[in-house]
Amino acid sequence: MQIESVRATPGVSGFYTDDQLAIKRGAREDGFAYAGEPLTDGFESVRQAGEALLVDLELSDGTVVRGDCAAVQYSGAGGRDPLFRAAKYAPLVEGAVADALVGRDPSDFGENAAVLEGLRQDGSRLHTAVRYGVSQPLLAAAARTRVTTMTDVLADVLGAEPATEPVPVFGQSGDDRRRNAEKMLLKGVPVLPHGLFNSPPKLGPEGENLIAYLEWLRERAGELGPEGYEPRFHIDVYGTIGELFGAPFDSDAIVEYFADLEAAAGSIPLQIEGPMDVGTREDQIRAMAELRDGLSSAGVEVDIVADEWCNTLADVQAFVDAGAADLVQVKTPDLGGVHRSGEAVRYCEGTDTHAYLGGTCNETDVSARACAHVALATDAAQVLAKPGMGFDEGYMIVENEMRRTLARRGHAPSASSNPEEVTADD
Repeated sequence: MQIESVRATPGVSGFYTDDQLAIKRGAREDGFAYAGEPLTDGFESVRQAGEALLVDLELSDGTVVRGDCAAVQYSGAGGRDPLFRAAKYAPLVEGAVADALVGRDPSDFGENAAVLEGLRQDGSRLHTAVRYGVSQPLLAAAARTRVTTMTDVLADVLGAEPATEPVPVFGQSGDDRRRNAEKMLLKGVPVLPHGLFNSPPKLGPEGENLIAYLEWLRERAGELGPEGYEPRFHIDVYGTIGELFGAPFDSDAIVEYFADLEAAAGSIPLQIEGPMDVGTREDQIRAMAELRDGLSSAGVEVDIVADEWCNTLADVQAFVDAGAADLVQVKTPDLGGVHRSGEAVRYCEGTDTHAYLGGTCNETDVSARACAHVALATDAAQVLAKPGMGFDEGYMIVENEMRRTLARRGHAPSASSNPEEVTADD
């Protein structure tokens, strides 16, 4: 068995790409679009249709396995790779990438992934979206030829013990933060709702909008959640708390605000993602560690989550080593190959920092299913429901992929006595 060919087709992703800098600096919402000039290189408008590059690997037995190249919604922000254009990278995938992979044994995922990571374009590593997307069919090909799951292939490469229960799924609401949160509560989603507080007006002049939202969310959790429901609240603020209060980040004012957030959430554990964005990895680590120490000293039990400037495996390692976060988001398209995300999750083991296997609404169903296997293989603390911002669809894709895989591995009831056939999307 060998890899016979590689095909790359421009396609669409599950959401849009947004110029985060322009939004933070006041781009006005215009219906679903934004009015204003883009400020980040590569953007032609503040909000643009998301793109994906659909990668098909054909094996010598005629099997075709799939993966999708996609980049995060806020491309080019927080130290990330620039805006991804599918048509630009299709010739690269069908050219240099195909040349490196055709003829190789598809069963050896570890070696094939290493070859992909080692490729260069003009002296630089390939765009993270390319490495991300091509690694997915390489993983699916290994599972196909070894007649097992992608979870088992990846766990073997990483030396990990896979999860025996579904990893808690984190739902994201988009701007429809109340209606979509109610959907999550009705379904008993373990971690919710993201909230998308990505501009100062959404947070409020004194941060009061977020406090009011958490109070409402706590009340609705009691009214709508299933019996015995014990969720975690996770809110992404995109640095807006830091903009509101400024440094130092262990000041009485910011610590008191976090205490108010904790009180608003009541007995439900609270996680705040991206409390500030100070411009470089080193400064971000110092600021996050300062805030974490300040909250700990004051007895405020709100966890903080690293996102901005925590992109690559080296970034994740730096945040963990510094004790700068309670959770780090392993933002899958920014890590490159899916095995790199797995390595990042594993790096958190034995530390007091947990791994949130994230990603972006701007992915596809294929990449989301691949990430479900990364989550299971590494037993991450939580995994993002994706793609899209409608919630239900992404939650269905990720949750069902984990349940299906666990059933096949003998850790959950199965609707059929026969194991499911391995496909490119498994």
